[in-house]
Amino acid sequence: MSISVDELGLVTAHGVLVTEASLSVELSDGRTLSVPLAWFPRLLYGTPAERRNWRLIGQGEGIHWPDLDEDISVMNLLLGKRSGESQQSFERWLGQRTKTS
Repeated sequence: MSISVDELGLVTAHGVLVTEASLSVELSDGRTLSVPLAWFPRLLYGTPAERRNWRLIGQGEGIHWPDLDEDISVMNLLLGKRSGESQQSFERWLGQRTKTS
């Protein structure tokens, strides 16, 4: 069975769980999608409290973590895309975190 990109756009997030190892997203079509946390380094380096502080954006089209300045779209998760952040950008972000800790 194939699914079109238009059909993927109809799927939204309803819930999120972040563990030490994975990001799991409950989807509007009844599926739960789970990916390795290593796909999203900001989440990986976030504290449990920062990971729990998320909100749905765009009527469930994405997830935002304000403490980590991270946004992940449901579409990208469904397409199996990892974080698109460059290593340089991530290292700059990580450096800022260690300065304020």
